[in-house]
Amino acid sequence: MDDELLTVPEVLAALNGVSRRTFYRWRELGIAPECIKLPNGELRIGRRDLRVWLEQHREAA
Repeated sequence: MDDELLTVPEVLAALNGVSRRTFYRWRELGIAPECIKLPNGELRIGRRDLRVWLEQHREAA
């Protein structure tokens, strides 16, 4: 399912264990994948958005 929303822990696992602190630092710097903030304050990241973000960073490497 391409439009599935992932939790932050699911994204961290997909990024091979990137720390939560690193992920939130990326958000502060504006370089994290696009996130959706739910009314309860939790973040979700679209699977498609994560895939696009990974491809952009793969090309830059």
